[in-house]
Amino acid sequence: MKFLTTLAISIGLLTGSQAMEKPSFHTKGTPTGKPTGTLKPGEYWWNPQVSPSGPVVVLVSIPQQTMHVYRNGILIGRSTISSGSKGHSTPGGVFSILEKKQSHRSKTYNNAPMPYMQRLTWSGIAMHSGQLPGYPASHGCVRLPYDFSQLLFKATEKGGTVVVGDGKTPTPHFASNPGVLLAPKDFSPEMLRRLGKDEYDWRPERSPEGPITIVVSSADNALYVYRNGNPIGRGTVQISGRGDLGSHVFTLLEGSTGKPSQLAPGREAGKWMRVTSAGRPVDADDIASRIRFNTEFAQKLADEIKPGTTVIVTDQPVVRNPTADSTYFAAAN
Repeated sequence: MKFLTTLAISIGLLTGSQAMEKPSFHTKGTPTGKPTGTLKPGEYWWNPQVSPSGPVVVLVSIPQQTMHVYRNGILIGRSTISSGSKGHSTPGGVFSILEKKQSHRSKTYNNAPMPYMQRLTWSGIAMHSGQLPGYPASHGCVRLPYDFSQLLFKATEKGGTVVVGDGKTPTPHFASNPGVLLAPKDFSPEMLRRLGKDEYDWRPERSPEGPITIVVSSADNALYVYRNGNPIGRGTVQISGRGDLGSHVFTLLEGSTGKPSQLAPGREAGKWMRVTSAGRPVDADDIASRIRFNTEFAQKLADEIKPGTTVIVTDQPVVRNPTADSTYFAAAN
């Protein structure tokens, strides 16, 4: 009898878990290799290894019907969404994740399944798996492709920040028009001023502690430094040699090579591990041999980086040229 009781409980638990698998009318989702450009309904991009640690911020753009996910200020994922339909619009503003439930059903809408639910308000607004017809169609929630909702659920934590930009409500981070780098809350056009040769801006006090991520863009001829999700520095970069740098991600390991740094005189070169490469794989030393930036800036940066620091190398522009009403951190499509 005890065995039968245990078996019945096990079957009940299994049935319950299966009931919250992807509902037939939810969009499964289609992964794409494009971190920029337009997405078709249900498409998403997910590449968390480019920024493995740091705070996560989620930006929802109602005008674009997209979601962008940033970790340590760097884009690690994006997806199409379906927000609230006419009369049920998704509110704009800054929200915290109040509750997370892998299996959840709506108490308001006929016990509708909402897998991987992340609650934004106690009045019924949440992010969860759902149907994405290609236009706003929900009762106010942010619907996601089923596969992407799983990935996002694992990356976020209760209390995490979600910014919904509706193009009307003033919000930080420019959520209605997001890009590769997360714009800071205290953004000003001065932060996008083009720097002169060997010029740099270094403000580590903006974020004294936390993981560091560095982005090197050959298109911008610039290097950007983020710590704990906040920009703390940038400088101009000169690229030598022929051909593009390519797209690569490196992470700093413990110890040093014992050799002098090619970029920061008086410092030893660190041990860098290649995480990903698009195209021909290259070593960190090969990249370092082709770039140069202000020596003083390089030394300051070398003194701050620690094991786990991530460097992203790209030939794509990271920052859009500012105009009168378009001062966003954004990647060119």
